[in-house]
Amino acid sequence: MNGVMRLWRGLPPERRHLYVQILRYGVVGLGVTMVQAAVYWVLAARAGVHSQIANLMGYIVAVMLGYVLHGRFSFADPEREGGAAAHAARGARFVAVSLVSLALNALWVWLSVSWMGWPEWAPIPAMIFVTPGIVFVLNRHWVFR
Repeated sequence: MNGVMRLWRGLPPERRHLYVQILRYGVVGLGVTMVQAAVYWVLAARAGVHSQIANLMGYIVAVMLGYVLHGRFSFADPEREGGAAAHAARGARFVAVSLVSLALNALWVWLSVSWMGWPEWAPIPAMIFVTPGIVFVLNRHWVFR
């Protein structure tokens, strides 16, 4: 444990900040994903809503929750402007990045399942590792800059 702490303290502050930010992003992302899945399941399995409509509703809830939590926790910056115009611009960029995420995951599904004929689980690694990495970079450098 001492070796890990020594290694951590030896990192430049900006590198430590990046690693903590990635950890926070992962924790928030996992929580938001769980909420999205819960909304989908309750609507589709319990309320009888069509699965695609339930998925869209879960996605909308996840985008709203993700904006608030990522803005206040993952990419928190007390010096960032907080006025209504800044929130509107940041919110629009967040929605754009969320749509990129949705499109990327649709691409992985199409490439893997529809085009390559692989099993339905095949796009999941890209959905778990590639899409969040791209979205993290976009959020960090464009949405919550």
